[in-house]
Amino acid sequence: MTIQEIQEEIVDEFSMFDDWMQRYEYMIELGKSLPLIEEKYKVEENLIKGCQSKVWVHADLNGDKLAFSADSDAIITKGIVAILIRTYSNQHPTAIIEADNKFIDEIGLKEHLSPTRANGLVSMIKQLKMYAIAYQTQLD
Repeated sequence: MTIQEIQEEIVDEFSMFDDWMQRYEYMIELGKSLPLIEEKYKVEENLIKGCQSKVWVHADLNGDKLAFSADSDAIITKGIVAILIRTYSNQHPTAIIEADNKFIDEIGLKEHLSPTRANGLVSMIKQLKMYAIAYQTQLD
């Protein structure tokens, strides 16, 4: 699936819920299904700067696709990073770099997060794109 298709799927899933309590519960469930980062990657350089919670993200290049794993010490944040990992994992670095994130606004996520969590979300997206930029240079 393309990033766009995954984003549309996520928007459809979130539209099934009537209120934000149900959406938060769904995000918590998504967080439980997150491909967890190996303990050896839970190190300072994999921590996302700008997050109130601790969030670790690791990237590996598999062929010409990036695979991400992550973890967080906060359940909502774990759900947020799970949405991002689902969207961007197993995609070509160029596709990650060029992807827009309007689906975040479409599901209303940013406006229903505290300012610190919203900043953390922006930091997570920025870090995933930085990984893609770094790996793209290896592929060129």
